[in-house]
This record gives sequence, C-alpha cells and structure tokens, in this order.
Amino acid sequence: MDQVKTGAFIKKLRTEKGLTQEQLAEKFNVSRRTVSRWETGSNMPDLDVLIEMSDYFDVDIRELLDGERKDRKMDKELEETVLMVADYSSNEKKRIKRIMCSYFIAGTTALLTNGILDFCDLPETFWIGFAKGSTFGLALVAMLLGLAYASGHLARFIAINRR
Repeated sequence: MDQVKTGAFIKKLRTEKGLTQEQLAEKFNVSRRTVSRWETGSNMPDLDVLIEMSDYFDVDIRELLDGERKDRKMDKELEETVLMVADYSSNEKKRIKRIMCSYFIAGTTALLTNGILDFCDLPETFWIGFAKGSTFGLALVAMLLGLAYASGHLARFIAINRR
C-alpha cells in the first residue's frame, strides 16, 4: 500500500466532487489539517473513516487503499470481513461510552457525598477534610471527563491525536 498514491487518489476524489479540504473535513468530522495529511500521504484515515469515504465517493475500500479505480467490485467475503471489523469498532465505542457514563455517575455520587459531608456539622478532623477534598476532586474530574465524552469533544481530541 502506497500512502502517497492513496492520498493523491483521495485528493482526486475530493476535487471530482468539487469539495475543499475544509468541506471534506466537516463531512468526516476531522480537521482540515488531517485531510491535508491524508492527501500528502503522511497519515492514513482510520478504518471507520475509510468505510465512510468508500460509501461517500462510491468506490470500494481496496480502491481507496490501492490509490486507483478498479473494474471489479470487492468480493463478498472481504466486504463481510470489513463490516465485521467496523461492527467491532462500533461495539468498542459503545463499551467505552458505558464506562464513561459509569464515571459520570461515580462523580455525581461523589459530589452528593461531598455535599452531605458539608451539610452535616461534623468536626473538622484530618480525615473529614481528606474525605471532603477527595470526593470533591473525584467528582470534578469524573464529571468533566464525562461531559467531555458525552459532548463528543473527548472522542474528537483522541481521534485528532491518533491521526
């Protein structure tokens, strides 16, 4: 697989559709810089993006990876394999989302615990102060992480850093 050839093919497909790098980046939820890296061959799109590209540009994945159009279509077995990999990727994302929701719930619980500790008139000992600080810190970190994930910012940040 020649990344430069693949990148040139992606650029050709983009220009055939009359799109700018910015428009293509918006279509696939990546940065314009990422599209530029694909087109120069310095980086390759992730598998899920390749599948979306093949549908969008109406070419098969082998054509994208080879960097040229073919006359034959992807055989059924290879297509099923790619779809299974994409399904695995989707299941992995769902699993991570459940984990992040658990962190969010744990953070909310810690915040409630912190509120209860503040509401009760307990003597200010080292351990009470430690519990208040720990629950507040855990709540803050978990809630920020949960909000970043739920809003999609965390996924975009990870995707941009991987590409």
